[in-house]
Amino acid sequence: MSDILERLRRLRAGDAPTHGGHVLAYVYDSGMPELDELADAAAQLARPLNGLDPTVFPSVATMERDVLGFVRRALHGGRDVVGSVTSGGTESCLLAVKTARDLWRAERGGRTEGRPRLVAPATAHAAFQKAARMLDLDWDPVPCDADGTVDPQDVIERLADDVALVVVSAPAYPSGALDPIGPVAAAARSWGIRCHVDACFGGLVLPWWPRLPDWDFRVPGVTSVSADLHKFGYAPKGVSVLLHRGRRQHRAQFFATTRWPGYPVVNPTLLGSKSASPLAAAWAIVQHLGREGFADLTASIARTATGIRAEVDGIVGLAVMGDPVGPAIALVADPDAPPRAQVDPHRLADELMRHGWRIQHQPGFVQSDGTKLPRSAHLTLTPVLERGLPEFRAALALAAEKVRGRPPADPALLAGAMRALGYGPGGRVPSPATAWRLLRLAGAGSVRQDQPMATLMALIEALPAPVAEALLSELLARMSEPR
Repeated sequence: MSDILERLRRLRAGDAPTHGGHVLAYVYDSGMPELDELADAAAQLARPLNGLDPTVFPSVATMERDVLGFVRRALHGGRDVVGSVTSGGTESCLLAVKTARDLWRAERGGRTEGRPRLVAPATAHAAFQKAARMLDLDWDPVPCDADGTVDPQDVIERLADDVALVVVSAPAYPSGALDPIGPVAAAARSWGIRCHVDACFGGLVLPWWPRLPDWDFRVPGVTSVSADLHKFGYAPKGVSVLLHRGRRQHRAQFFATTRWPGYPVVNPTLLGSKSASPLAAAWAIVQHLGREGFADLTASIARTATGIRAEVDGIVGLAVMGDPVGPAIALVADPDAPPRAQVDPHRLADELMRHGWRIQHQPGFVQSDGTKLPRSAHLTLTPVLERGLPEFRAALALAAEKVRGRPPADPALLAGAMRALGYGPGGRVPSPATAWRLLRLAGAGSVRQDQPMATLMALIEALPAPVAEALLSELLARMSEPR
């Protein structure tokens, strides 16, 4: 057995570090080792449990009730707000859409003809596109301004009887912008349309963030909110919460059947059998931190955000996208600087990797009205980063100096060759074998975690979405194919 664990340790040595704040995406380090120890111990105690049936394992129901109660209070929900613990943000988003779709149909006499629409700003998380595809809704994204903000009137003008759900974000992951939740929710309420606040990213930070407009269940038109405990609840993956205003709406989330010869099946979430370990870890952390502990950790993130924004303000050619709130900042090339002084965010991200820091590349995105959201680099800010802030600020300045004036990666030759082969607008989508050859030509055929990404991101920007999606699917699929 020791040989097996040693092999796993060697495999883990090739991963990006999950502690210390050097990876500013995907991982959420509180900087409190005792939280990890507590979570590990709680998860181990719950390891044999099956969350499928709390009548057999009532501890599961007790932990879920406690976690839901804590998040409900944080989000200013009353006794009419109820919900479920899910396996993560994507499941929470899928269930919010499924619930709204089913109720939209039921309120129209159960008719299933016609497809309802799902309306959201273009910066809403991709999980909602997945939900629309899986659940047969029309995805109707509302274009945002170049800084990632959306005009509430632009969203409101999309509302009509065929809209099953409107989604707003707190905050939007790509930009850190807080969507105009108040006016959109009020308009949705007047139409009788459900309004979901996707707070998967910020739901356990924004309740303690200073000077924000109301965005949660204090807003009367908000009918559901999602918040991830495996993000800023500091629990291991995957555990999230989906809360609904009203029991009728919550019960529409369920799947139940007695129409088979086995045991009665009642699933509040998409999963049947499910591990209770993430729930137990989240429960233990919530019990330990309480509101005061979450407030202290949020204050640390706020100080870090202030420090990073101050550093960026002093770097020629680099800028913060818009006016973000909460734990997300996106860096962009300063549009007011001349090209010779601009800092391309993807070049910056690649250079920062050489200094031991990982930030997340985000391709530029042309919206349906032609407005382009610029290429950017996303930073997820966690409490532990405050300790390393001087080191990160220094690395950011050095990396910016190194790449200042370098133009963005140019994929024109490869993109042109792909168009010549018919992989373009209205053309073919590459097969798995062709996609892999194209990826290798683009220098993206490696599975190293320190692979530079600027060229691949530029190629994604230049290609039609179906082609880019085929390439990226192939890249991820190849990483785990048996050799």
